[in-house]
Amino acid sequence: MELAEAKLGIESSVFLDICKLQTKYSQVIDTDKLEDWPDLFVDDCLYKIQPRENFDRDLEGSVIVCTSKGMLVDRVVAHRHANIFAEHVYRHVVGMPLIHNTDDGMISTSTSYVVFRTLNDGESVTYSVGRYEDKLVRENGTLKFKERQVIFDTNQIATQMVTPI
Repeated sequence: MELAEAKLGIESSVFLDICKLQTKYSQVIDTDKLEDWPDLFVDDCLYKIQPRENFDRDLEGSVIVCTSKGMLVDRVVAHRHANIFAEHVYRHVVGMPLIHNTDDGMISTSTSYVVFRTLNDGESVTYSVGRYEDKLVRENGTLKFKERQVIFDTNQIATQMVTPI
């Protein structure tokens, strides 16, 4: 990590801030504090969940696309009041972020993830495996997502995708 940090001119505190944002993101979802989820993004943001095949071929097909923080808030409201789905909890396991570049105040990273889903019966299954492709910026000194593209390797999603990954 020291070589990557030195090559990109990244301070350890920036790397730590990236790890903290990743951890906060996972904890907000895993502890069902979804109302806090949109606050991890800037107002003019992109959140997209897309199969790896479509991402690799630069195809538009996505499971979820939100192009603003307001749309993220709408997803949470729909999750709480409109969607019908089996009760479940997620548990994220997230790798260390790979930092690609830090141009003009924007940090580009890739991070592998695994999400396990547990239903009321207590059985846990692997729900989604893939990576996050992120663009991060500072807003009032706090690191936030400008873009989060969730690129999943999992060929089949076992149920309706209602909770962010």
